[in-house]
Amino acid sequence: MNIKLKLQYDGTAYHGWQIQNNAVTIQETVKKAIEQITGEQINLIGCGRTDTGVHAENYICNFHTLSSIPPEKFPYALNSKLPSDIVCFNAEKTDEKFHSKNSAVKKRYIYKIMCSEFPDAVMNRYTWHCKYPLDIQKMREAAKAFIGVHDFLGFASSGFTVKTTVREIYSLDILKENKIITIDIIGNGFLYNMVRIIAGTLMYAGSGKINPSDMEEIIASCDRKKAGITAPPQGLCLKEVYY
Repeated sequence: MNIKLKLQYDGTAYHGWQIQNNAVTIQETVKKAIEQITGEQINLIGCGRTDTGVHAENYICNFHTLSSIPPEKFPYALNSKLPSDIVCFNAEKTDEKFHSKNSAVKKRYIYKIMCSEFPDAVMNRYTWHCKYPLDIQKMREAAKAFIGVHDFLGFASSGFTVKTTVREIYSLDILKENKIITIDIIGNGFLYNMVRIIAGTLMYAGSGKINPSDMEEIIASCDRKKAGITAPPQGLCLKEVYY
């Protein structure tokens, strides 16, 4: 039986999704909880990696099991074993060929920036604090250049192992509510740190460090040095995965 899980997690205390030596990760924590419940050694497949400190509202993973536990009972059993910053809110039997990562066709991320003179004690785990105002119109103007198919080599950190750095961005919206600016991006896939580098670049555009009219040239250059900084992880959240 192939079980598809939907998770939410606060990534603050974890070194990302992927199991690592000598580090606590989301994958390891969830895998151990499943194995306690089923009594089996399982292979937990995630929809992708999230970095240290990154959050998820709707993370998809799957595993195969011979357990007789009804799929709909897994969230209740798992949540009794999981820490409070990881929650399973849905489980269902899925097609045997379903693969959380390989079956995904697009993903949606949001990145939040808090624009205020002082940090926010409640939101500082979920936003990037910027103590000066940002020009949201310039950010929106710069964002237009990312839409479509591009080689995003200049918007990836070193260390990636993908065959191609070409990706398609379907939408990139910049929203503002009170002091919080939200970058909402949907694409068919993202390179290592790509969303965080896009966020850092858009912040540079909003602060006047990058001219929005230069954005098309910056993307086309494939030069990491011409883009903005890599935004810190706590502002990033995986919002949705589409299949």
